[in-house]
Amino acid sequence: MRTIESTIEIDAPPERVWEELTDFEEYVEWNPFIPRASGEARVGHHLTIKIEPPGAREFTSTPTVTVVDEPRRLAWLGRVGLPHLFDGRHSFHLEPLADGDRTRFRQHEVFGGVLVPLLLREGAIQRGFDAMNAALKRRIERKAPAKA
Repeated sequence: MRTIESTIEIDAPPERVWEELTDFEEYVEWNPFIPRASGEARVGHHLTIKIEPPGAREFTSTPTVTVVDEPRRLAWLGRVGLPHLFDGRHSFHLEPLADGDRTRFRQHEVFGGVLVPLLLREGAIQRGFDAMNAALKRRIERKAPAKA
């Protein structure tokens, strides 16, 4: 098993971050790592996501949503082929910070299966997570109303 994670703090409450995170149709406007996504953030539903890791081959996945805990956590399970060949358990965690107007946003993925050593491009995925987090922060903070 291998784990990749990226965390960033966003100047907006978790509800605002959740709104942007789950608006999959808008990913094309801002998300460099997952530039296309469709589906519903509902447990048991399948998403269709196009992933473009920096410096690695793009691919399309149809993960199944496994957790929806609005506005705290969204998770899905993606697979290549049969179970336990190459599985990715991806989750987004939104933690409110003490003031309530800020969020600690974390992407976390655990990869497992016999093909992980051959197929996983850890550096590219890490760069993709980091780029997505930074783009999400920019998008939300740019749209945020000015503080008085």
